[in-house]
Amino acid sequence: MDFKTVIYTKEEGAAIVQLNRPEVLNAMNEEVLEELEMVADDVVRDEKVKVLVIKGNETAFAAGADIQDFVTYAPRDAHQYLSRVQVSMGKLLGMGKPTIASIAGYALGGGFEMALACDLRIAAHTAHFGLPEVNLGIIPGGGGTQRLTRLIGEGKAKELIMLGEVFDAQTAYELGLVNFLVPLSDLETETRKLAKKLCRKPPLALRTAKELIQLSYDVDIYNGLMMEKEKFAYLFSSTDQKEGMTAFLEGRKATFTGK
Repeated sequence: MDFKTVIYTKEEGAAIVQLNRPEVLNAMNEEVLEELEMVADDVVRDEKVKVLVIKGNETAFAAGADIQDFVTYAPRDAHQYLSRVQVSMGKLLGMGKPTIASIAGYALGGGFEMALACDLRIAAHTAHFGLPEVNLGIIPGGGGTQRLTRLIGEGKAKELIMLGEVFDAQTAYELGLVNFLVPLSDLETETRKLAKKLCRKPPLALRTAKELIQLSYDVDIYNGLMMEKEKFAYLFSSTDQKEGMTAFLEGRKATFTGK
């Protein structure tokens, strides 16, 4: 595939997509969203890919949407753009494979929201986060009001969104917005280690766990537990379950195939 705004590679079971608009701090526009959707579709199709990593460069993961495009938007244009954003974010969330946001530099606005749509976030100490949309007379529109609230609670989400201030990686880590915090020099290595760990896990179990965790927001505890029971039992029909338990009893590392 020929991309203009991202660099897409694969290695050792991991698909790696690097946002590549350094001249605008990897700001997101419709072309970026379209190419990210193409990447997501390819990751889903490719059985050799076990995990997707999204990253930027040392200066910026992604500094939000491209405001130059927004200036002339009418309400209809904004609505169409957000529909595209939600499709892109939905593909990350709905993908039955783990996703990792590897963050250095600025992750602001839509860039931060894209990181929130990933399953795990690893950040360099140099990273900075924020949802500054209120300072432009708008609100976060890529899931920020919803996913941030679910991650850190209503009170803190209101603070971050209403003040629209940028905060550092240590603060993000303390709030639980970042899973792993590492020196910038170690970010690439630690991201690869994390991806390799996930690649060695049983794909069916990962997919099932991701699905149930996301469904937990939409169902009551009774129905959630019923679905968990059914999915738990279903996994006992898989080769991976038999391999995992046999390997445990035999004192060896399991080799999972996703079947």
